[in-house]
Amino acid sequence: MLRQTATSTRRTGATRLGRALALTAVPVLLVASCSGGSDDAKGEADKPSPSASSAPPKPAPVKFAELPDACKALPKDTVKDVVPGVKDEKGKALRSKDTDSYTSCLWTGLDEYDYRSLTVSLRRYESDLSLGTGDERAAKYAEEQVAKATGDKSHKSVKEAALKDVGDSATSIGFDTEVKDSDAAGEYRNQVIVTRTANVVITVDYSGTGFEDAKTPSADTIREGAEKAAKSAVSTVK
Repeated sequence: MLRQTATSTRRTGATRLGRALALTAVPVLLVASCSGGSDDAKGEADKPSPSASSAPPKPAPVKFAELPDACKALPKDTVKDVVPGVKDEKGKALRSKDTDSYTSCLWTGLDEYDYRSLTVSLRRYESDLSLGTGDERAAKYAEEQVAKATGDKSHKSVKEAALKDVGDSATSIGFDTEVKDSDAAGEYRNQVIVTRTANVVITVDYSGTGFEDAKTPSADTIREGAEKAAKSAVSTVK
């Protein structure tokens, strides 16, 4: 009887011990399971979303999204002052295939024998991923315009100078030209001003001469007229 009791007691103790060991193992498994799930969730969170990683690059924004009409770039008083004898203060719009990117206007005037010609042109650039920002493209075009004016072999006595307080940057080029064998034959004084404001380039081409026995206007007169026109044109770009 004692042996059976002892044996039963041992079996009962072993069973309790087995259950205890099994129960202690359960929290460990639960902790391991929860810990693994947390790491997986964190790993998923760290992965970049498909939309963020695959979004295509966009061109840089530009300051000016449109151009003013070149024929409205100068006040009437400025036109009368710079182009004495002008008949059409509104000017003549020059052809453009795309007025969103380029617009140009011409004014001419004859006051007795004193002749003036003024052209104001505006060109705007958008940013392009392969060509550069709008400002960079405009700066390149401005350099090309300056090189065109200074490199023309028909231009004599060329004088180039930086012009302050007109746009972001500006260059003024003065030179003389001669026209032969035409009704407009004569010695001409010319001034070209190329100025850039952000992604827009304004080019002012101003010239004058005296027909018959009239004197050719001085270089200072032409330079001052061109500068006045350039400042007015820049102020209309908004």
